[in-house]
Parts: sequence; structure tokens; C-alpha cells
Amino acid sequence: MRSTPGTHIWLLIIGITSLVIASASEGLEHTLLHRTSSNIHELNEHPLPSLLISGFWIERPASFLLYVVMFELLHANVERWLGTWRWLLTVAVAHVAATLISQELVLLAIEGHRLPRSMTHVVDIGVSYGLAAAAGVLTYRLRRLWRYGYLAGLLVFFGVPLLTGATFTDIGHAIALVLGLAAWPLTPAVAIGERREEGDGGAGAP
Repeated sequence: MRSTPGTHIWLLIIGITSLVIASASEGLEHTLLHRTSSNIHELNEHPLPSLLISGFWIERPASFLLYVVMFELLHANVERWLGTWRWLLTVAVAHVAATLISQELVLLAIEGHRLPRSMTHVVDIGVSYGLAAAAGVLTYRLRRLWRYGYLAGLLVFFGVPLLTGATFTDIGHAIALVLGLAAWPLTPAVAIGERREEGDGGAGAP
């Protein structure tokens, strides 16, 4: 836990908010889920708080143990490998970008009369965009023999929903995955490679 403080602080907060949801009345639960969502309405009214707060709630408290497993497998490994600040940058950018782009697509669909206007208040909370980004960047942690099979599995897992009636959440997951894969320059392998190149250049200099 000392090497992954961000992952476990995040899990602790999600555990607390899950207890709040589990113990709330039906009316209060409905209010909390909608007020903490990063949907179109909340993004218009409270853009920064809604983007931040939505990442600390899950819609179904009963699935908390599943998230514990996913955090340990994905976030903890990535945070330990990248370091807390680079891990946080990766998942934060993915969470924000995936949320904003997917909700913009919802807005365009509403304006084009392809979705009902009630979608401006849809519940859009959770930590899955950050998990998708962590899953993407973790690709570079694996040995080459395993890397391509793992990447193929990710593409199938996140790609099939896009081809079979994608929701805005499926699109957000795909965006977050791509951003995780694009975080390759933040990985230690790149930094080591750059240091080796500098060292070779220095050795050959007159």
C-alpha cells in the first residue's frame, strides 16, 4: 500500500460513498446519483465539481468488491510502475476527456432527435473510464510475448460493444482505452531508453 497510496485512497473514498448509497432511502439515493453525475445538466451547472465528484461514486454498491479486485489488478500495478503522479495524470485525463466527449455526443444526439431530452439528466458516474485507461497503459508493462494477446483481448472487450449498439458509456470506455495506450511516453521503459541514448551519445562524443 505504501507504493500505491493513490489507488487505496481512491478505494477508501469509493467504499465510503458506497456505504452512503447503500444506506440511503430510495429518494435520497436517486438525488445523490443524479447530483454527483457528470451528465449534460450537471456539466452545465457545475462543470469542475461534477467532473471530479463523479469519479468517486459507483452506481451499485454491491459491486464494490469487484472494483476492489479491479483496482488491485489494474490501478495498483500501474501506479506502482509509473509512480503516483504519472498514474494520476493518465487516469485523470482519460476520465475527463472520455466524460466530456461522450456527453458531447449525447448532446448532439439529443439535438438531432436521436435521443430523448431526458438524457441530459442521465446518471453518469463511476470509475470505469479510469480503469479502461489503466488497462490500456498496462499493455506496455507486459513482456512482448504476452503483450499482443492482452491487447487483442482489450480490443475485443471494448470494441465489441461499439459494433453492437454502442451507448455513450461504451464510447467513453473506448476513448479512455485509447488515451491509456497513448500514455506510452509516460512509461519507465521510454525514460530508460532515453537515458541509454544519452549515455551512448556521451560515450561516443569526442
